[in-house]
Amino acid sequence: MSNQTQSILRFNNTNRQFYTELKKRVDSYFKENQVSKSGNIGMYLKTVFMFAAYLIPYFLIVFNVFDSQLIWLLLAVLMGFAMAGIGLCVMHDANHGSYSKNVKFNKILGYISISLLGGYSLNWRIQHNVIHHTYTNVHEHDEDIAPPGFMRFEPHSDKKWIHKLQFLYAWFFYGMMTLMWSTTKDFKQLARYNKKGLLKGANTTYGLELGLLIMSKTIYYGYMLVPFFLVKEMSFLQWLLGFVVMNYVASLILAMIFQPAHVVSETEFPLPDDAGSLENHWAEHQMRTTMNFATGDPIFTWLVGGLNHQVEHHLFPTICHMHYPKISKIVENTAKEFNVPYLSRKTFAGALWSHEQMLWKFGRA
Repeated sequence: MSNQTQSILRFNNTNRQFYTELKKRVDSYFKENQVSKSGNIGMYLKTVFMFAAYLIPYFLIVFNVFDSQLIWLLLAVLMGFAMAGIGLCVMHDANHGSYSKNVKFNKILGYISISLLGGYSLNWRIQHNVIHHTYTNVHEHDEDIAPPGFMRFEPHSDKKWIHKLQFLYAWFFYGMMTLMWSTTKDFKQLARYNKKGLLKGANTTYGLELGLLIMSKTIYYGYMLVPFFLVKEMSFLQWLLGFVVMNYVASLILAMIFQPAHVVSETEFPLPDDAGSLENHWAEHQMRTTMNFATGDPIFTWLVGGLNHQVEHHLFPTICHMHYPKISKIVENTAKEFNVPYLSRKTFAGALWSHEQMLWKFGRA
């Protein structure tokens, strides 16, 4: 990313009626129904389920309950699914501060849950909460559409010949996400954010966060290596295969949920004018750059942490995802009333296909 990331863009706040009315209606829903915007008993039960789904296979491997290489691999696959579940259903809310009313609890849970994925909480909060949620789909501002140079996620970045093949190979590299988190990405990202002054804005220092980051990675690889040291029959290559498979499954699932929310044929990629101003109010900007999918499937919604309701999430990131299905009608109806786009695909497969179409288009356009 260029240094332009540090410039502050201005949204057009002259037309704020849509968001003002929408916020009023959503607040009224919670007040009239006497419902907290934070997590509920359903959220707590889901958290127990996701952590159990991750830890039970882990301890089955550690204690070598099944002395079989094939079962070890299958358990690693299950851990991969559970890793994604923790990321989507627990970590995401905690690091947004929407899991609990208790700020400290959110911070602790956010740190623990993302560490299980091999990531680092502060980096994620800066990239996702601050940058992505503010400048969604904006060239040289949103890091989520600024991948390594061999991929192209938006129409304003430089195009290379290799991008013509990204509709094929992108899916392979999506599976590398958490492996990158757990090795090099967090260290590079922390140094970059420090250079840009973002750590100071987060009221912390590079030295402190680097120490915490090193400790986080040490604990992560420490408990990850336990099966290799305890299970005498397990070779290092067998351990490495399980570790890679677990991370690959988790990463691919995470990418399949997050990518169709923004890099699809329905969404826009607006550019600021020469004065650094964007055309729309922040809320309408979110509506034009974000898409829902498969919101009519309650099981799918439960499994992906409500993140198929990306529109609702981007408008109200501090509301727990358990409430998104209830407030979605309010958002949709208010959008229609104010003639604001409400982007949505009926099926998950349709959303993935829309993303695939954009990978093809951005490789050629």
